[in-house]
Amino acid sequence: MCQNNDKDLTIICRCEDITIDEVRAYIEKGITDLEQLKRLLRVGMGPCQGRTCTPLIVNEIAKATGQQVKDIPLTVSRQPTTAIKLGVLAGGTDYE
Repeated sequence: MCQNNDKDLTIICRCEDITIDEVRAYIEKGITDLEQLKRLLRVGMGPCQGRTCTPLIVNEIAKATGQQVKDIPLTVSRQPTTAIKLGVLAGGTDYE
């Protein structure tokens, strides 16, 4: 853990470079909804789609609110908005 001027600079979301201190600051302001934190801090929106940071953030919310981890709703996963041909996904070069 990196400590600098009483701030915890531990990176909790590696994809978006968000520290635990930044997450805790929002939680202290009363933002304890994971979906809101996602929209405000972009946690869970990087290449890993929250596989690393979501459990860590949920634990922080649970600790701050006294809730159990299982009672904290997770974010909604959304599908791509544009149709993609299977041939393109399979490595084909026909983009028609």
